Amino acid sequence: MKFNHILSETSDHITTITINRPTKLNALNKETTQELHLAFKNAEGDSGTKVIIITGSGEKAFVAGADISEFAHFSVSEAENLASEGQALLFDFIANLSTPVIAAINGFALGGGLELAMAAHFRVACDHAKMGLPEVSLGVIPGYGGTQRLPQLVGKGRAMEMIMTAGMIDASTAFNYGLVNHVTSQEDLLVLSRKIASKIMRNSSVAIASAIIAVNAGYMEGQNGYDEEIRQFGKCFGTADFREGTTAFIEKRKADFPG
Repeated sequence: MKFNHILSETSDHITTITINRPTKLNALNKETTQELHLAFKNAEGDSGTKVIIITGSGEKAFVAGADISEFAHFSVSEAENLASEGQALLFDFIANLSTPVIAAINGFALGGGLELAMAAHFRVACDHAKMGLPEVSLGVIPGYGGTQRLPQLVGKGRAMEMIMTAGMIDASTAFNYGLVNHVTSQEDLLVLSRKIASKIMRNSSVAIASAIIAVNAGYMEGQNGYDEEIRQFGKCFGTADFREGTTAFIEKRKADFPG
């Protein structure tokens, strides 16, 4: 499938999705959001894809924010629809994929860009990356899940400070906060991301999908994460991956998971 604003390629069971609007610092507009949804949907439906990496083109920006010109004139109801539809179409969609998603943050991740990175299952950043939610400096707040996911990742106090000051933090601070899992050089960003992806792929993709559901349940209103863990734990026992994994362990060999 041909896209206008993103690139998607699959190699060695890893699909790398690259936001490709370098002249706009990879800012998210409506078309890019829709293309990202389709790219993730295609990767999720591809049995040959075991891990997805999302990154930005160039060395300046992962995503420097949303394209403000598209919504500066919106009414209250239009703005609510923008946030609601965007969360469902892309940000919540990514968070709930059964295929692991790694955000490789190659530069500025601001506003919607940081919200996109936070929707991934975890994050790797280059050492010159800068992250922040500057929305209050425009008289608005994050609308793509930022007020919810940031506190979950860094704690309420740090999230409140980041949101209220509209300031940016560097990669080292983001690592200390727990916002990113790893920091590396620009040159090694995708190398490290793919190395982590390779480690993930050694394990059961079926079990990983269940783990994602169980972990996410603990952060969802009205759901009991412990109860969901019990359901997913039991579900694993009925899978070919469980039979292969336990048999391989007993036979003292490496598992060859069918999933």
